[in-house]
Amino acid sequence: MAHNRLAAPAALAAERLTRCSLLTVLRHPCRDPVAHSSLSPRENTMTTVPSPAKPRMNRFDPGAFLRTIEEGRTSVSVVKKQTIFTQGDPADAVFCIQRGKVRLTVVSKTGKEATIAIMDEGSFFGEGALAGQALRMGSAVAMTDCDLLRIEKKAMMDALHREHAFSDMFVAYLLARNIRYEEDLVDQLFNSSEKRLARVLLMLAHFGKEDVPQVVVPKISQETLAEMVGTTRSRVSFFMNRFRKLGFIEYSGGIEGGLQVHSSLLNIVLLD
Repeated sequence: MAHNRLAAPAALAAERLTRCSLLTVLRHPCRDPVAHSSLSPRENTMTTVPSPAKPRMNRFDPGAFLRTIEEGRTSVSVVKKQTIFTQGDPADAVFCIQRGKVRLTVVSKTGKEATIAIMDEGSFFGEGALAGQALRMGSAVAMTDCDLLRIEKKAMMDALHREHAFSDMFVAYLLARNIRYEEDLVDQLFNSSEKRLARVLLMLAHFGKEDVPQVVVPKISQETLAEMVGTTRSRVSFFMNRFRKLGFIEYSGGIEGGLQVHSSLLNIVLLD
């Protein structure tokens, strides 16, 4: 009986650590999730007191590691709205975002465009090249001025085989992305367009992630939101006005004014 009483809290603690690690990878994929989540809340509050008996684990920074690759790695700077690659281009490299935001889109045979993801700092994209993808299945466009690392397929494969910490981080990142895509599919199948829009806005503001939410979302058009939600622009406009009147969102001023998202928007997502 004593063993069972001890095993249950241990299992819950392990499950909680695993969830925290996935959230860390989603928010900061360029951090080692094991190293980042190994500190307990109590240890975090005692960071001002050094502990020589417990040396801190060095955090693995894949961005810094990738910059050490001499062959097959290129630093690329792109301006806002510049195309990084186009659907149908050869899939010969993987990209890591050092600064900025990138929008991933796909176009159907009839010409209909859909936004499948918005990637921010620390995210990888174009990884389909590592799985034998010969041509790009979608396009990537810079939403802001961006600094990127372009790693050729062979150089990326060599890095994954050579550096186990990087390989572990990259696999965890891909698993977390896969979970996100599954959640998107469930959301699309079972939730109303209003709930889907609220969820997209909360994710863009990083609510539910481990760090402080990015309350102000960079400027994004209603057409892009409609593509992400899977509805019409008129419906997005209707719901955005409703959210604003209810105090869930606010529009910031200025030419590049963003969108301020409040945590109260969660009420829409949680509403049955």
